[in-house]
Amino acid sequence: MPIYVLRIISAFFILATWIPFIKWDYWWIRVFDYPQLQKLVIIILCVLPWTYLAFEEASPESFIWIALLLIAGTHLFRKVKIFSPLGKKMIDSIAYDEENGIYILVGNVYQFNTHYQKVIDLVQQTNPDLIFLVETDKAWEVGLKSLEKQYPNTILIPLDNTYGMLLYTKLEIVRHEIKYLIDEEIPSIELEIKLKSGKIITVYAIHPTPPVPNENPKSTDRDAEILIVGKKVKANPKPSLVIGDLNDVAWSYTTELFLKISEMADPRRGRGLYSTFHAKIPLLRWPLDHIFLSKHFGLSELKVQSGIGSDHFPISMKAVITEKNTTDQLDANEEDHQEAIEKIENGISDRS
Repeated sequence: MPIYVLRIISAFFILATWIPFIKWDYWWIRVFDYPQLQKLVIIILCVLPWTYLAFEEASPESFIWIALLLIAGTHLFRKVKIFSPLGKKMIDSIAYDEENGIYILVGNVYQFNTHYQKVIDLVQQTNPDLIFLVETDKAWEVGLKSLEKQYPNTILIPLDNTYGMLLYTKLEIVRHEIKYLIDEEIPSIELEIKLKSGKIITVYAIHPTPPVPNENPKSTDRDAEILIVGKKVKANPKPSLVIGDLNDVAWSYTTELFLKISEMADPRRGRGLYSTFHAKIPLLRWPLDHIFLSKHFGLSELKVQSGIGSDHFPISMKAVITEKNTTDQLDANEEDHQEAIEKIENGISDRS
């Protein structure tokens, strides 16, 4: 490899490591939140030729590059480590109890995907209590009609703008509301369901817009919607879950701020990445689809399911209500609360 190419690659990925610290909402800043593991791997690969040059040619420049790369790599390793078995779990493992538990399947089907039978087959194989699917239009509602026999309680919002939602459950829906928290074309669902034991839990099902140039050049709307839901969870005394394709990765600043504001737990922490996107490009995968739990739950299972023809893999979770707090929440300070308020206000003002 020519040394000028190595310099360019090394400089780019060092820069890419620190760009996420810039809190601007522009997509070209926020896109660097996503590939943390990929950046770490490339930085490690860059260290190798610089190490060779350092010892074979006694190049002082090489030692400078090695130092800069190792500093960046150490930071990335610490970020990725949190989402691995080397990290600390936020939520305890617990045996599954069907009476006090819930089994949830969440998936972004990709609206233009027509493999309806793959979704039906997956549902038959897994037999969850609740299914939440996004990017679902009328064709998807029709294609999955047979699920309504097994899942009689439904909330169906088919849309052709890639923000449709289909929710199916065997459990009793006590209350539900369809909300448009930021954008009048992007729904979210807030529902209360009764477990087999009779206990009531709240589920917030969302799919905020991503920060991409052809849809939304900023992450303002996404961040605001996520944090609005976080505040709702914090104010809700009932056991709660937040589920959906959040169009944000588990290690981003916004997701961490959400965890602080909501006092919820991320089951990925201390267990693994459980990457759900991109299903068709193995080298570009990160965790975009989420299931967050309030302090009332223990975790029995978290699993990325097989592909359904979408660019996302579905993800499933089994959780159980416990008698004690089984989560290790992140603490929010006054600055965090103020920043959340500002992000919510910015999202609302952008749409007014």
